[in-house]
Amino acid sequence: MNPRRLDLRASRLLTLPTEPWLSCDDCFRYLDAYVEQVLTEAPGPEWEAMRVHLSGCPACEEEAESLLALVVSDDV
Repeated sequence: MNPRRLDLRASRLLTLPTEPWLSCDDCFRYLDAYVEQVLTEAPGPEWEAMRVHLSGCPACEEEAESLLALVVSDDV
């Protein structure tokens, strides 16, 4: 039986820093405010946990990108 090899993206995700830590539930809770902040100005250091989480969680990253695209398309 051959062990399954990780692709480059999966191995990168496993080696990303996880601090400051934020759960997916917290990420979804703050997502609206974070997207609003992204659209109005660059998010400050208080959003570091959100940035770290989104860089390592494909599901939350996809949700953030979808929400951002939806809000931007509504403004056009």
